Amino acid sequence: MKPLNELFDVNYGSKLDLNKLTEVPLGQGGVSFVGRSSQNNGVTAHVKILEGIPPYEAGLITVALGGTKLLSSFVQDGSFYTAQNVAILRPKIDMTFQEKVYFCLAIAHNRFRYSAFGREANRTLRTLLVPETSEFPKWVKNFDIGGYGNINKANIEHQIPDLNTAQWGEFRYDELFDIERGRGPRRKDLDGSGTTPFITSSDSNNGLSGFTNNAPIHPGNSIGVNRNGSVAEAFYQPSPFCSTEDVHIFKPKFNLNPYVGLFLTTLIRKEKYRFSYGRKWGIERMNKSIIKLPIDKAGKPDWDFMETFIRSLPYSSQI
Repeated sequence: MKPLNELFDVNYGSKLDLNKLTEVPLGQGGVSFVGRSSQNNGVTAHVKILEGIPPYEAGLITVALGGTKLLSSFVQDGSFYTAQNVAILRPKIDMTFQEKVYFCLAIAHNRFRYSAFGREANRTLRTLLVPETSEFPKWVKNFDIGGYGNINKANIEHQIPDLNTAQWGEFRYDELFDIERGRGPRRKDLDGSGTTPFITSSDSNNGLSGFTNNAPIHPGNSIGVNRNGSVAEAFYQPSPFCSTEDVHIFKPKFNLNPYVGLFLTTLIRKEKYRFSYGRKWGIERMNKSIIKLPIDKAGKPDWDFMETFIRSLPYSSQI
């Protein structure tokens, strides 16, 4: 084990405020803006390059020094700026991409030493103990990443359509979906076997918490929405599945596909702020709830636009 500053030059990033920068649409120039997020490789926006402030180059590691997911660490695959309380690690020795990713995991596993509000990592990050490359498991160096070289490509070569929400229309959920309560075995009855996906009211891993030997009860190509637990988390489910009662199943009345499903689940999650443990999102409320969607000339949901938007985004080739 060695202190981090013996393996990396550690500094504290651009220290910029996003509200003072100019955001640009993804795919239309600019550089990544890395905040203290634990998702999307830490990237929270794309911004114009500032005159006189060169961005950091690709291949460096960013580390969140505060926030609820403190020590979230990522290898940046493009030029970037950082927010406040984000550290930059520049290797002092040649490192492969695989080795950098392993360091990210090692750093993040020290999160238990800190707290989001009481003890942050600003002063102690440099001396954090991490394994040396000679101590890495063999699979780290031998892992072949060749098949992942183009994962950031879009599904189609198309300029990302503009999201002008002022021209969207409002629709009740029961106009678009038949909504039913989730059904399946109890989570405590799972024994680690089976092939049927078991969906719970989680906020991660597409809601998947395990597998069951039970036959699937709900059809694939539908959407699961949490009424309890992580309320309003929504995930597109491609395969038939079982679920707990805390997940409601949205069975489409239209031709749903994975691209439209991902567009819709993103919008459904925007309803989180309306609900809590005290105010659950039950079926009656769901049926009456309103969702705003892009519309065509006839005022109907523009499913083609939604699909094109998702297919135009980076990484959509992996869907």
